[in-house]
Amino acid sequence: MRPTYQPGWAVIIPVKPTSVGKSRLDLPTVDRVTLARAIALDTIAAAAACSAVSQVYVVTDDGALIALAFDIPRLRFVPEDDGSGTLRGIDAAVAAGAEAAGEGMPRAALLGDLPALRPGDLATALTAAGAHERAAVADAEGTGTTLVTARSGIPLSTSFGEGSYGRHLELGCVALDLADDSTVRRDVDTAAQLKVAAGLGLGPRTSGLFAAQTACRPRQSG
Repeated sequence: MRPTYQPGWAVIIPVKPTSVGKSRLDLPTVDRVTLARAIALDTIAAAAACSAVSQVYVVTDDGALIALAFDIPRLRFVPEDDGSGTLRGIDAAVAAGAEAAGEGMPRAALLGDLPALRPGDLATALTAAGAHERAAVADAEGTGTTLVTARSGIPLSTSFGEGSYGRHLELGCVALDLADDSTVRRDVDTAAQLKVAAGLGLGPRTSGLFAAQTACRPRQSG
């Protein structure tokens, strides 16, 4: 008997402990841990609100993030610790989420640092990805990757990190041609990238912190 596959997507979001994540994201008046957590929560909430998504698997050991996500629907948390007390790398974390999801539905690995993510943009990307066994979305700079997908019954393989987009294409992913201003492409690692993301419209948690940062800037005389 052939397996019955579910139509909705499982989105897997790996989130590093905020105590070590986003080390290059430095805003003078905003606590980095608080900001990193807000960015992750806005990404998770946008993915959960996407009409094409059935379940979001968040791979993390950040207990505070888990507690703050209590009002976001369709979430399942997967431990980042591999059981030996060692934190997984991003690809191993994605693999743990993919194992939890199984292969009975299409799966997508999504970076957890897309604070401007709009559910409609993610739906557009996933709809396009559904036409291919594997697919990938380049970040705004064109060298990294923000989204990697696999159709039902196809193993989800990722190779995140610097220069990952070329590696994902070598793994057999089809390049998805999204608009330059698609919020799926705007990941954030630096203050400059956060400013660009703010121009697209930040999620509510990140937006509040960014607004506070802007309000606290000293006025220049003259």
